[in-house]
Amino acid sequence: MSPILSLEFLLLAALWGASFLFTRLGAAELGALPTAGMRVTLAALFLLPVFLVKGVWADFRAHAKGILFMGLFNSGLPFALYAFAVLHITTGLSSILNATVPLSGALVAWLWLKDRPTSSRMLGLAIGFAGVTLLVVGKSGFSASGLASQGDSTTTLLAMGACLLATLSYGLAASFTKKYLTGVHPLATATGSQIGAALGLAIPTLWLWPSQPISPTAWGALAAVGLLCTSIAYILFFHIIEKAGPSRALTVTFLVPVFALCYGAVLLGEVITPWMIGCGVVIVCGTALSTGLLKVRWLEPRAN
Repeated sequence: MSPILSLEFLLLAALWGASFLFTRLGAAELGALPTAGMRVTLAALFLLPVFLVKGVWADFRAHAKGILFMGLFNSGLPFALYAFAVLHITTGLSSILNATVPLSGALVAWLWLKDRPTSSRMLGLAIGFAGVTLLVVGKSGFSASGLASQGDSTTTLLAMGACLLATLSYGLAASFTKKYLTGVHPLATATGSQIGAALGLAIPTLWLWPSQPISPTAWGALAAVGLLCTSIAYILFFHIIEKAGPSRALTVTFLVPVFALCYGAVLLGEVITPWMIGCGVVIVCGTALSTGLLKVRWLEPRAN
């Protein structure tokens, strides 16, 4: 990567890592669904000018139904699930579970698209999900997971489950895009998906909007997560894909928890435990194998 592209890569990881912090600050006052609804609404409004880019509007019109529907699974549902999760577990723990997105994507592609992974990638899936299991049920990680509130163990498990369900939703969206939206301009997909998510969350957002006034801190967090962590981040992500390819762009997944853990520790006083770090390393290693970024040579098929 060039120096400029490397800086963009770090900026993207920093922005996506900050999304957990800003979501937590917003959801603390608005609740999960209104926070997610405002996030995608602001992102959609900010991204609307990209329809002026040649070919973007035409692609969106031709595939509008599929793009809008995909937005529910690519943004609406996972954003709401993470907004719920960060109210009950630390933002750092949520970000570690978010690192399993490529694992979920590979599993969904295998089951839905019959995109059977190689033996090396299957090993990665096994390692990654083993790391998730250790993180969720291990006594050390469980007792020191750093609850964001005084919720009981059931609420904590529900919050972790929400994170994993969000990653499954991302995986479904990725396979749906590959099956039905291949060749569509990425900016049309990015913008249209935010519009679809905003439409899907409009009624819950209005229905559950809090009666008490919203503080400037919460409004600032909503603006940051919608404009910076979603709109700007999407543009950066697709630019990196264009310049460096999808495989390298995908490695940003490994850096996001690093930033999220640092933000949580410094700004929210969250505790980072050795168990969380250890399980995170296992998950990242499994993810790298499952995506083909790392390979076990003796498990790879030999070329004829």
